[in-house]
Amino acid sequence: MHMTMIGPETRNPAFSSPTKDPFRVRRLAPIRSRVRRHRPAHRATERRRPLSCPETFSPLPSSPWRFLWMFVRERFLGRAILLNLAAAGGIGLMGMEPVAMRGLVDALAGISGAGLSGNQPSGSPAWTAEVMRWFLLLGGLWIASALFNRLRELVDLHTSPALRHAIQVRLFDHLIDHSPRYFQDNFAGNLGQKVKQAGQSAIQILEILTNDIIRIVVILAIGLTLLASAQTLFAVLLVGWTAAHLTLSALLARRCLRLSHAFSEEVSSTTGRMVDVIANAELVRAFARRRQELSGLSDALTGEIDRSKELRWFLTKMWFWLFNALLVFQITLIGIAVSEATAGRMSVGDFAMVFSLASIVGTNVWGLSTRMLGFFEQLGILSGALELIVRPHEIPDPPGRPDLAVTAGAIRFEDVRFAHPGGGAVFDGLSLTIRPGERVALVGPSGAGKSTLVRLLRRQFPVQGGRILIDSQDIAQVSLASLNRAVAEVPQLPSLFHRSIRDNIAYGSEGASDDAIRAAAARAHCDRFIEGRASGYDTVVGERGIQLSGGERQRVAIARAFLKDAPVLVLDEATSSLDSETEHLIQDALLGLFEGRTVIAIAHRLSTVTGMDRILYMEAGRILEDGDHATLLRRDGPYARLWRRQVGGFLPDDAGATSLEEVR
Repeated sequence: MHMTMIGPETRNPAFSSPTKDPFRVRRLAPIRSRVRRHRPAHRATERRRPLSCPETFSPLPSSPWRFLWMFVRERFLGRAILLNLAAAGGIGLMGMEPVAMRGLVDALAGISGAGLSGNQPSGSPAWTAEVMRWFLLLGGLWIASALFNRLRELVDLHTSPALRHAIQVRLFDHLIDHSPRYFQDNFAGNLGQKVKQAGQSAIQILEILTNDIIRIVVILAIGLTLLASAQTLFAVLLVGWTAAHLTLSALLARRCLRLSHAFSEEVSSTTGRMVDVIANAELVRAFARRRQELSGLSDALTGEIDRSKELRWFLTKMWFWLFNALLVFQITLIGIAVSEATAGRMSVGDFAMVFSLASIVGTNVWGLSTRMLGFFEQLGILSGALELIVRPHEIPDPPGRPDLAVTAGAIRFEDVRFAHPGGGAVFDGLSLTIRPGERVALVGPSGAGKSTLVRLLRRQFPVQGGRILIDSQDIAQVSLASLNRAVAEVPQLPSLFHRSIRDNIAYGSEGASDDAIRAAAARAHCDRFIEGRASGYDTVVGERGIQLSGGERQRVAIARAFLKDAPVLVLDEATSSLDSETEHLIQDALLGLFEGRTVIAIAHRLSTVTGMDRILYMEAGRILEDGDHATLLRRDGPYARLWRRQVGGFLPDDAGATSLEEVR
């Protein structure tokens, strides 16, 4: 019989935390190091073959129930049904255990009674046919129930990981299509955490629905039937207590959930403060503020301790009352059964059945009540993730739009109007035409709108009026992927993945050969510093390329642009982090890259753009001057004054910037 009572400390997710086995880490470390030593250099960053992903996905619902049902219906419906059937079979067979127990006890009682009355012959076998039959049935039920449970685990083995993968891939696909403004407003680490949490929460919710809920429904149905057959009062007690216990559990779990969220907010706050200090460790050291930061962190952690105590105290009280309610139910039910048995209204077998049922039903109801906290918590986590990620895209890119076909590279801005949210207008009717293959430089003070102009060209911000065309095609009406393929950009602060130098350069062209990667690196003059490192092209650059200097990161970005070979090239201070000698080499390489391409270059150092076909001097979102270097000098206007100041060693970068929004 299953008499084990499950205490609050064994099922409460708030008290439990995953632990790592340090010995396992030590055992695996030498193995991993041996694998790395024997892995060929060109395969150092090779990954396992990923699971296939479709090119397009159906829209995501924001409701957690519709979201979960969409994935189950589309890909896991058969396995979800099998999970339900296996769970029902396992608990159903276990629910019949009291029946077999009743028969076995009655059979044994019959033998004992016959022996006491002297009716059983001396030396007759104790294992009568009836005892053997009930014993085998009881053992068979245990074995069959265990087999159903193992079947469910086997099905879950091929369901939960695949479901988590599908959810995380789908959410990441929707996330990555958000506009740059979305990523500016949200922490990258938080977004990644939400994607991971959503997948994990979904499988835990599915686990409760396809296991705990099914088990309690089946065992209650069996329990009601069997208890009613023994005595109606038992069935009434079971229904009333179960309904009251689960209702109270749900109410307490919701209250506990609010305390859990408050504790989670404190943890997030202190974690953010800690990460902020770690990210600025050099600043803390430079100003000798270690003690102040430690004191501030200690004060912040005090709030986390207070919220933790509130949560734990509430959980202690909740488990105390719920567990006592379970004990009262079992004691009451068994006490009535004892009374009925001693009065002769129940056989010993019926008593054993009631006793066994009380244990099984109580254990499963208690298990579900303890899982309710986790259920509501995971539901809240999934809801929060969907609320943050599944938002309408600021820049819609519906499937079916035609690809951009760039034949010449002509660019035209027609009466473009744009303003940042909460700020003044950056462009109010801007018009500009760039001829195919023309090299155009954008110069002017910070906040003039140079970078915003480039971002509008790349559709990183949606225009609020007018349109932008490339080869007479409105970029708002073509697929975003084709537009991005047509434009290569070398930004002032290049973005690098925490991957090898080879991977970062190869990102410019999918499937690029090793020879093409090395050729692009050579043209960008970064082959020397790459080959000078112990791991060469397999050197991992660290988070955001921290292992490389600013000039090295910029040269890797230029090599990536060489490899991309796009018809439109955008340079945003592409040589700002280079020394004079390397800058001269890069300028020569860029001249080769300019051939046959339309080029837009943003520059503050005017010496880098004197050879451009056109130079546009901008201020406050307006083009004040347009011409080549010599022509603008002869006009003696704003560009000429800026040139003279630079030649004299002074560049007023902030001249003309009227607001923080313009700087963006």
